[in-house]
Amino acid sequence: MTRRPSKTITIKTVAELAGVSPMSVSNVLNNRHKVRESTRQAVMDAVKTLNYSLNPAAKSLAGSGMTRIGLMYRNIENAFLSSILIGSLETTNRMGAQLLLQPLEVGDAGEVAAGIQTLISNGANAILIAPPYCEIANSRGLTKDAPVPIVALSPGDDLTDEYCIRIDDFAAARDMTRYLISLGHKDIGFIRGAEHHLISRTRRDGYIAALQEAGIAIRPELIADGDMSFESGLDAAHTLLSLAPRPTAIFASNDDVAAAVTSLAHRQGLDVPHDLSVAGFDDTPIAVKIWPALTTVRHPGARIASEAATLGIMLARGGDAPAKSATHLDYMLAIRESTAPPSG
Repeated sequence: MTRRPSKTITIKTVAELAGVSPMSVSNVLNNRHKVRESTRQAVMDAVKTLNYSLNPAAKSLAGSGMTRIGLMYRNIENAFLSSILIGSLETTNRMGAQLLLQPLEVGDAGEVAAGIQTLISNGANAILIAPPYCEIANSRGLTKDAPVPIVALSPGDDLTDEYCIRIDDFAAARDMTRYLISLGHKDIGFIRGAEHHLISRTRRDGYIAALQEAGIAIRPELIADGDMSFESGLDAAHTLLSLAPRPTAIFASNDDVAAAVTSLAHRQGLDVPHDLSVAGFDDTPIAVKIWPALTTVRHPGARIASEAATLGIMLARGGDAPAKSATHLDYMLAIRESTAPPSG
């Protein structure tokens, strides 16, 4: 039999030939857990047939006894993702684990799948995935049979059969909209997140739910599209502020977009908050650097990452595995100077 080069073989290939799960292959190759002798023999026979071996770096890592946690992310310049990196790094350092970073260039399903495999090949014992790539991985079934535990960081909604650490985005958006209504606003604009983020739906639905419970008619033209960037916020704000009547308040799906709304309002000669109230989401550093300081939802990114890293380390070290489900952390409204009752 002609053997294929080992570089074309993955753990999944070995698992398929052996008739076991990828997790079982990983356990055999890394001696993580006790496995049945028949399983071990089937895996080793498949390894021999396929001429498969872990790469040298992964062998070294696996043999060192160090727990390694992979983190997959894109655009660390985003303040919320930066807080995720900080929370992950602080926790892995504190718990004596090592953080392996896997940046994404595009973030499509193919690159996410390749990133998971790269982290596993490089010795990751568990993997944390930032949004929206955790959502992409879940929807494409990339995490279902992964040979190491995978934890989703802050997805916009609960993910099926997945470890998730997140806040309730629907409830947070509803509460912020309720707050704006309590100030007397009825014409409230909303700027959605990027279409491929689940928060585009859950935060919008929370906004709509608050309007409905207050008996305020939904004006579809007051819901504008964004992609979480400052630039998209300028475009969305221009659309909303061109309406007649224009909104007296705008709630944006993140702080960068809210900062753009404030900037455009100033350019148009509008006083924030006298002429226009502005609210954001995340409570990133920009929220207190702009003027006036931004009312926003405090989204605990660093704590989410810390909780996820702790769970990943526990699972990697053979701790009792809890049921795969979502853990909701607390959020709060940070009320600042960018919101006030509507003028007149």
